[in-house]
Amino acid sequence: MNQLKQIHAHTLRNGIDFNKFLITKLLQIPNIPYAHKLFDLIPQPSVFLYNKLIQAFSSHGPYHNCFSLYTHMCLNGCTPNQHSFTSLFAVSASLNLPHQGQTLHAQLVKLGYEFDLYASTALVNMYAKVGLLPCARQVFDKMTIRDVPTWNSLIAGYARNGDMEGAATLFDEMPVKNVVSWTAMISGYSQNGRYAHSLKLFMEMEKMKDLQPNEVTITSVLPACASLGALEVGQRIETYARARGYFKNLFVCNALLEMYAKCGRIDKATAIFEEIGTRRNLCSWNTMIMGLAVHGKSNEALKLFHQMLSEGVPPDDVTFVGAILACSHGGMVNKGREIFKSMENKFSITPKLEHYGCMVDLLGRAGRLQNAYNLIQTMPMEPDSVAWGTLLGACSFHNNVELAEIAAKHLSELEPWNPGNYVILSNIYANTGRWDGVAKLRKTMKGSQITKAAGYSFIEEGSQVYKFIVDDKSHPRFQEIYWILNELSLKMKARYEDDAMIFECFSNV
Repeated sequence: MNQLKQIHAHTLRNGIDFNKFLITKLLQIPNIPYAHKLFDLIPQPSVFLYNKLIQAFSSHGPYHNCFSLYTHMCLNGCTPNQHSFTSLFAVSASLNLPHQGQTLHAQLVKLGYEFDLYASTALVNMYAKVGLLPCARQVFDKMTIRDVPTWNSLIAGYARNGDMEGAATLFDEMPVKNVVSWTAMISGYSQNGRYAHSLKLFMEMEKMKDLQPNEVTITSVLPACASLGALEVGQRIETYARARGYFKNLFVCNALLEMYAKCGRIDKATAIFEEIGTRRNLCSWNTMIMGLAVHGKSNEALKLFHQMLSEGVPPDDVTFVGAILACSHGGMVNKGREIFKSMENKFSITPKLEHYGCMVDLLGRAGRLQNAYNLIQTMPMEPDSVAWGTLLGACSFHNNVELAEIAAKHLSELEPWNPGNYVILSNIYANTGRWDGVAKLRKTMKGSQITKAAGYSFIEEGSQVYKFIVDDKSHPRFQEIYWILNELSLKMKARYEDDAMIFECFSNV
């Protein structure tokens, strides 16, 4: 930097124009304010310099300076070229300014750069990111030449908007795919809750000899492993990530931490958390606190919560969900109330529906059903199905028919299609001998054509996750599976009969 200042001083003393060289070097550092000052001294900057400065602001901000420079360029008689629009479209996407992007699109067409590959790809990406998929698709279809980033931009746009069928169609049509293409699909499936598809696609990617999953791929597939309980695959991914040096990436560490916590390996999650050490961010703390809370380790979760506060890490609303949940699982009603009140009093965080739901759960588990109901009644927002469902679940545990009927009535209005609520209320009636109530509910369900969805289970075998229901015959080897089950059942029955005979013999001695 000092050397550049010396060169600048030399050019001023000797009247040599080195501004283009200096600005380019300053933007590489980058020292954008200094470069901008030099730029302002040039009477007629070239389109090259305009583009360089626009590109710098599009990468480092402030983003609005890009549009100011573009306006200055046009007013100064300097015609933008295709490279100008590439950066401007990126900024329009970053600031979510679809109208600005459309205006720039019109200028691009007017200047004759409509079919430039890089500008068109940036345009597709911009429309996809601001949610104007039809416009993105229209530009994509008009392009005579498309490269891999063009396809990737549109695939990511479809995935971001939840249209995984559209994304999959494009993915299948791609002539050449790279790691970004595969990652966009894996991430899209995972973010849209289609975890089995995400995991299946990742396993297909693993078989590709010329492709290596990167940090983003790993971060995208681990939530799918967590949601499916695919621990074996998650462990294999950890081995791969360590071998590739991806543990330097905090996003990878946090995703792995969440995977182990959700898969029940809280010991492994704790080890990852300790390994992250001083690199921990709020996500790391929240994931660990939530993991401990869900696994019933209430004291450890609260200890970590207070450690986080003592280290000066400001909590957010997710932190308090974990902390209150820890109190709920540990039966610490007073502590939970204290933490709930501290949200606004100490941290200026307004409790959301999730926090009230956790408080209902806390009171309900402790048997304080009336307090839980009163809290729902006095919530500053409209209670949702989760709050009423939590109360209904607590009523089921404590066999409180009166409040259960109130909760079920609200649930029938909020989610009349959900058979689980009717089943829970029916069980409460049965447990308290209210058989008339059971019969009435069954009649209601039959009249409304509400059927209980079949329960299903997941099993992981050979790095694959299989889903099955009762009497399931969808697996290609179901006959072998049922044969083994029958053999196992016969052996268990024979063993039981042998044990019964031995017990009878001893009884007669």
